[in-house]
Amino acid sequence: MPGTRKLGKQTDQRMAMLRQQVTDFLDKGRMETTVTRAKEIAPLAEKMIGLGKKNTLASRRQALAFITREDVVTKTFSELATKYAERNGGYTRITRIGPRRGDAAEMAVVELV
Repeated sequence: MPGTRKLGKQTDQRMAMLRQQVTDFLDKGRMETTVTRAKEIAPLAEKMIGLGKKNTLASRRQALAFITREDVVTKTFSELATKYAERNGGYTRITRIGPRRGDAAEMAVVELV
């Protein structure tokens, strides 16, 4: 279960949003979003990369249960797992980029290190 931030959504809507954002983040490697969403996305993405490093059938099925696209799971298990094989965590970086113009929400960039 992700952190305790509710992000103004009900549980099913929040989980669907986080699943989609983690999928897009792992696919592209970089995402611009609000700071609170970034703090929720980063640990979930790190968990998916950790599952990719285990590379067992059970870990692949766990990743498929969370990530919404099978090609992103394949990328995570083949490319990202080998890229971070020697690294023990800390695969993501959150950088604040200032307020959004429309509603002054604090924005951040989440990227793979």
